[in-house]
Amino acid sequence: MPDAPAVPSYASGISDTPLLGDTIGDNFDRTVAAFGDRDALVDRAAGKRWTYTELAAEVDALALGLLDLGIAKGDRVGIWSPNRWEWTCVQYATAKIGAILVNINPAYRSHELEYVLNQAGIKLIVAANSFKTSDYAGMIAEAGPKCPALEHVVLLDSPEWPSMLEIGRKADRAPLVKRQAELSADDPINIQYTSGTTGFPKGATLSHHNILNNGYFVGELCNYTEADKICIPVPFYHCFGMVMGNLAATSHGACMVIPAPAFEPKATLEAVAAEKCTSLYGVPTMFIAELADPDFASHDLSSLRTGIMAGSPCPVEVMKQVIDRMGMAEVSICYGMTETSPVSTQTRADDSVERRVSTVGRVGPHLEVKVVDPETGLTVPRGEPGELCTRGYSVMLGYWEQADKTAEAIDAARWMHTGDLAIMDADGYVNITGRIKDMVIRGGENLYPREIEEFLYTHPDILDAQVIGVPDEKYGEELMAWVRMREGAEPLTAEAVREFCEGKLARYKIPRYVHVVEEFPMTVTGKVRKVEMRAESISILGLEKAASTKHA
Repeated sequence: MPDAPAVPSYASGISDTPLLGDTIGDNFDRTVAAFGDRDALVDRAAGKRWTYTELAAEVDALALGLLDLGIAKGDRVGIWSPNRWEWTCVQYATAKIGAILVNINPAYRSHELEYVLNQAGIKLIVAANSFKTSDYAGMIAEAGPKCPALEHVVLLDSPEWPSMLEIGRKADRAPLVKRQAELSADDPINIQYTSGTTGFPKGATLSHHNILNNGYFVGELCNYTEADKICIPVPFYHCFGMVMGNLAATSHGACMVIPAPAFEPKATLEAVAAEKCTSLYGVPTMFIAELADPDFASHDLSSLRTGIMAGSPCPVEVMKQVIDRMGMAEVSICYGMTETSPVSTQTRADDSVERRVSTVGRVGPHLEVKVVDPETGLTVPRGEPGELCTRGYSVMLGYWEQADKTAEAIDAARWMHTGDLAIMDADGYVNITGRIKDMVIRGGENLYPREIEEFLYTHPDILDAQVIGVPDEKYGEELMAWVRMREGAEPLTAEAVREFCEGKLARYKIPRYVHVVEEFPMTVTGKVRKVEMRAESISILGLEKAASTKHA
């Protein structure tokens, strides 16, 4: 008899809990009706807090104020601000009137702002006047005249904002009720621009159905109820903040806690302690910074039960400390991308620590994932590497007005091709081994930076490590490690790193170059910019000649 064929790297998320079929506005109103007296939103920096009933009044006033400005269903409304209570109000008010919220990266400069205003055809922009070194008002004044669709600018720290709310508070509710009834869960409701490491960013267009369900099911797997308080130091302009944070909270009657406008380790720890948060979010670099805070031990984090770590692969040692020192016994690892609303796989509360430190969990409810050979598109057997693909309710409608780019990412069968390398084990758990673009090819050997980074984390003096490929005339590429040292530790040399790796890593996996830094170049969402590191490394090492050498 022939041998049974290998089990394919495919999994679907079976669930007894049905998908939500309502719009974000209707779902929010359902929560308000059920949990009106419970805390809904706390903004620590503003010193403000709202129950669900109070927040609903604010959201409806803003929605009516937007209607008064002539914002129609499908009109694009930009939001350009760090995390603050007004951001959350704009998110729910636009959803209630069917306007498409366009999230604008707080780090953008005027030329990037101009691109997004024009590409999305933004009619109204709501923005902070300024934040840190960014003069938002000045940049809008500079870019605005070059953006013909832009009709209205509302600055949060200027009279326009309270005026719009006041108009809404006095308005008749009937137009809002009528508009809300005209919306479909399948309508586009949000555009999020992907980082665009090459060329201009693309606007992932998401529906009510996409993001409401993703937030809801992420919350379900964290076992959220109305008793939970979620500390959200991750940016609202990204899915992590507005979907996994806000929508997971409001679909369960939980409370959203904003510790500060932008991430600050101390402010985050203080918020958890003061508000008795049960859940804390962050990318690994945020948790590393919190654990390294000099006053860490003085904060009472005993209320923490769960949380989410996502955005980039989590170092094993960091995960163990988050569980042991922060008490986040049920902490969940999530994996996804903006184009999939964002979460595709997630660890469960009853998964072993080993599963949570070595995988990104298994497929979420009502979703499908598979691992394919990037060359042939065929599903590979379990245990073999390939590209991870996702299909289901979470896959975006497409890139805004870029049908060609959409077709490159989503195939004819509606599978989203992530560009991430992954392995699915026998039980359906997925391990992300790197980006197809991050893979280093040294003398014909495929090297995955993640594996080497994990090993470097075990060095007692290394706080954080990132491995990249740099050009090499002989091998095509060589490995370089950028490392951040623990406080008080002596900077490491390449020789010292080589000695540490000798006998434990294969010779060709040992970094040839080591560069000690205080910080890594990062995106606003806390992702390390390896493209920037590579460009800087070529200059530091004088590899311009090697960089210009063409290899087969």
